Amino acid sequence: MICNFIPLFLWTLLILIIMGVVTSREWESPENFTLFEPPRWPEEHHDKDGKMLAYKEGGRFQNPAMKDRPSPLSFFWDIFAGKDDSNIPSSDELDKTLPVVAPNWTDTISDARMTWLGHASVLAEVDGKAILTDPIFSSRASIVQFAGPARYRNAPCRIADLPTLDAVVISHNHYDHLDINSVAEIARIQPQTEFFVPMGLKSWMESNTVAPPENIHELTWWQERNLKDSDVKIAFTPANHWCKRSVSDDNKTLWGSWAVIGSRNSFWFGGDTGYFEGFKQIGDVYGPFTMAAVPIGAYQPNWFMKYQHVHPGEALRIHQDIKSNKSLGIHWGTFKLTSENYLEPPRLLKKYLQQNDLPLEQFITVNIGESIDI
Repeated sequence: MICNFIPLFLWTLLILIIMGVVTSREWESPENFTLFEPPRWPEEHHDKDGKMLAYKEGGRFQNPAMKDRPSPLSFFWDIFAGKDDSNIPSSDELDKTLPVVAPNWTDTISDARMTWLGHASVLAEVDGKAILTDPIFSSRASIVQFAGPARYRNAPCRIADLPTLDAVVISHNHYDHLDINSVAEIARIQPQTEFFVPMGLKSWMESNTVAPPENIHELTWWQERNLKDSDVKIAFTPANHWCKRSVSDDNKTLWGSWAVIGSRNSFWFGGDTGYFEGFKQIGDVYGPFTMAAVPIGAYQPNWFMKYQHVHPGEALRIHQDIKSNKSLGIHWGTFKLTSENYLEPPRLLKKYLQQNDLPLEQFITVNIGESIDI
């Protein structure tokens, strides 16, 4: 039986290699990056005010912006056998080039502050409320902790070290953004925390955490809900992405971004996204924002990743579209998910700011664990 299996395995591997070679493409230099302009959102899926609406077909949420994305097989071939400029060095060198520092929490929650905890995890302080985005404190962004993408930079603190959280917002269900260990521990040690999740994820949260159902709020795009006993509003806003957590659950749940609106300050969290026209709508409805956390990494090979992630030039356009006064670059420097140099995202961001004659302090990056006070 084993002898019969080996030829089948080898044939399958050979077919995958051939398909990968046929479908893979040339590496796109950052010098040639352009603004990704996907097809416009279907007119029939807008509300009376012209805002794009999430919609389903066949029980799955749809994203027409990804209809021309090449086969994922070509991407995986590129990852395993294509160009890799990541050049992640030893821990000693990383300590010099990308330090991790312990967060400097204060006793009082600020009115406008962002602390980067690695990848897309940000502690945003808005009008005295603490909101944590896409927490991942696990060693791997994976279904298991013995395989899958591993951190090359540790989290700057433990969950037990976090200040009292008013809310956690989740952008979508990919493993590097919805980490079961992290949300379960937060729900256990901070039972007062409210969780804001995309449509379709409430039942998952109820099954995998001890968070009370009344503390789990499931929203679709443009829905809003105030934090308990507060005038701080949480709104779910669009993004250009997709969802998958198991073999056959593609887009059974929604994806998006989040706006936190206080009476004095506001914050926007981009989560994980490609570029599209939705960001101008967010800026028109909720902008200008006091501050924003905008993804800038995981974009190579760009011919594939542009359908779901942004490069720093597109991130700068998002910053402008949503009308952010000050933005923090996130979604880099933590997990090796793609093949650009590990320090390229902040370097490219600075370059795009200079090319557009914008102040460098308008859109910045920090070391993991550091804060920006607005």
